Amino acid sequence: MPEPTTNEAEPTTMGAVEQLARDDVQRKRFLKMAGRKMGGAAAATGLAAFIAACGSASSGSSTGASGASGGSSSSATAGATTTSSMSSASTGSSDLDIVNYALTLEYLETQFYADVVKSGLFNGKTLSVLKSFGAEEAQHVVALHKAAMSMGKPAAKPMGKFPLKSASSVAMLAATVENLGAAAYLGQAPHIKSKDVLAAALSIHSIEARHAATLNTLLKKSPTPDGAFAKPMTMAQVLAAVKPFIA
Repeated sequence: MPEPTTNEAEPTTMGAVEQLARDDVQRKRFLKMAGRKMGGAAAATGLAAFIAACGSASSGSSTGASGASGGSSSSATAGATTTSSMSSASTGSSDLDIVNYALTLEYLETQFYADVVKSGLFNGKTLSVLKSFGAEEAQHVVALHKAAMSMGKPAAKPMGKFPLKSASSVAMLAATVENLGAAAYLGQAPHIKSKDVLAAALSIHSIEARHAATLNTLLKKSPTPDGAFAKPMTMAQVLAAVKPFIA
């Protein structure tokens, strides 16, 4: 898992994705750098998805992950504090804001998979896959926390609460969580200034999307529910979707 760094000075307020979309030379350099970490083909495909998302993200009209719904406002004070810090990046978002936003989501995903594994609802190959997904989310937490530390103060770890009533309902929730994660990274891509942070976000986004496709297939749904072009979600949309899962 590549770790974002902050050694690259950005002389412009233009987002890194927009810079790369406009400048062929910079794009080639970025793909060479990102390709060393995640493979050239994966980097090119991921960057193309981010560039495609830039146009739709500005409108704020997309709904993103299928099955994600707005939550109630009954979260406790700790949950309200967490969601407030997540939404602080919605205006004038800095790279630290975005990294902490992603870190908060990854904390919740890691806790979710840990609870699922302990639930006893799954066994065999399915349990093995869920364990591997949880381990990968935990690696995302480590990388994003390290990046946040290098930029400022990392987000506080929230306490998650997840309804684990049956294998089928948990599988549906897992698919919702992963589709939500992929859409969340896509939604923030246009706002990232550092190309190092962008490369890390791109590599994490591709894993979230692969998790989502696997779970969609398990549920006998389309692995690509949005068709040829994935839909991003705004921070406000993601915030509404995750609120019910914060204690």
